[in-house]
Amino acid sequence: MTEFSLALSDDQTTVRDWVHGFALNVMRPVAHEWDEREETPWPVIEEAAKVGIYSMDFFASALADSSGVTMVLALEELSWGDAGLCMAIMGSTLAMAAIMGNGTPQQVGEWIPACFGTPGDVKIAAFGVSEPDAGSDVSSLRTRAIYDEATDEWVLNGTKTWITNGGIAHVHVIVASVDPTLGSRGHASFVIPEGTPGLRMGQKFQKMGIRASHTAEVILEDCRIPGSCLLGGKEKLDEKLARAREGVKTSGQAAMATFEATRPYVGAQAVGIARAAYEYSLDYAKERRQFNKAIIENQAIAFKLADIKMRIDAARLLVWRAAWMAANKQPFLSGEGSQSKLFASETAVHVTGEAIQILGGYGYVRDYPVERWHRDAKIYTIFEGTSEIQRLIIARAISGVQIK
Repeated sequence: MTEFSLALSDDQTTVRDWVHGFALNVMRPVAHEWDEREETPWPVIEEAAKVGIYSMDFFASALADSSGVTMVLALEELSWGDAGLCMAIMGSTLAMAAIMGNGTPQQVGEWIPACFGTPGDVKIAAFGVSEPDAGSDVSSLRTRAIYDEATDEWVLNGTKTWITNGGIAHVHVIVASVDPTLGSRGHASFVIPEGTPGLRMGQKFQKMGIRASHTAEVILEDCRIPGSCLLGGKEKLDEKLARAREGVKTSGQAAMATFEATRPYVGAQAVGIARAAYEYSLDYAKERRQFNKAIIENQAIAFKLADIKMRIDAARLLVWRAAWMAANKQPFLSGEGSQSKLFASETAVHVTGEAIQILGGYGYVRDYPVERWHRDAKIYTIFEGTSEIQRLIIARAISGVQIK
């Protein structure tokens, strides 16, 4: 086991500084424009692919770091650049995580490269779980997958909602119920290749924040996919379903396994937003003068910034711990993944709100970025498990009680 140290390695420092340069020079200058346009920022994604940030190789290298820190460092920097653009760049990684977590080696080798494409032919991917009547309660999924033995195909029907890259992705990974009587234990994950008939985009949502990231419904109508697109394969699924029907504990839900692995990554993005707001409001407080002195000379402002800095550093440490535990296959016995996501997301909302307060009227107008960061921050307390769900997970973990 690696000796304890919070010092970054030379490689980690190089990655952090490289990604920060991209965030500073490519993302920040266009962040306001893409927030206003509410469109997928293809030029930014293509530039990220060109320099090597948006690539299977980069993510594989970052995930291979035994400390777990490289990926969260990169995510913090990208989100510091802009959360909406970060989501546009990183949206494919949820599908990647689902494929890595549930797929066979052959499926991983085939479908993960397809999620990213090449610098000259960029592709994006989507991961679909949530439905109109199944948000936090994933056991209530209504999307069905029925196996057609005569053709060795799966037929999917249903509607997914709140899907990043939904309907415009080149690869969709969809979680569907194969046996509704088993609830969440009857779920499986499926890859839907580009151009498959029966998949279409429904409503595109106009959002409060992260508006450069495409979010939409995905509608499945008699969508037929080859049997080989069932992640993990049918033999493994049949064994899992048989154990579930016998009342034997299974390895977990397909969707929850993906979310649990990515919670520190969501937390890292929230830390990036909070840090951006902190740095901006600190600089503003040093420069803004009222009553013949800089406003930071007032305790009301200085103490506010001190508290902000403390919370951001605490959030980052929770994220790093959870990322290290995940990379070293340490169980989250106290809901450490949820702790990192919960505290970081609520910190981002708090910090960006305080930044607006420090800037006063200037913080409330779109000429300054802090109002955008506040709008962006709120979603982190909602998606990939609401704050209430994170508290439930932590409470169950520490108590051993199935709290409702």
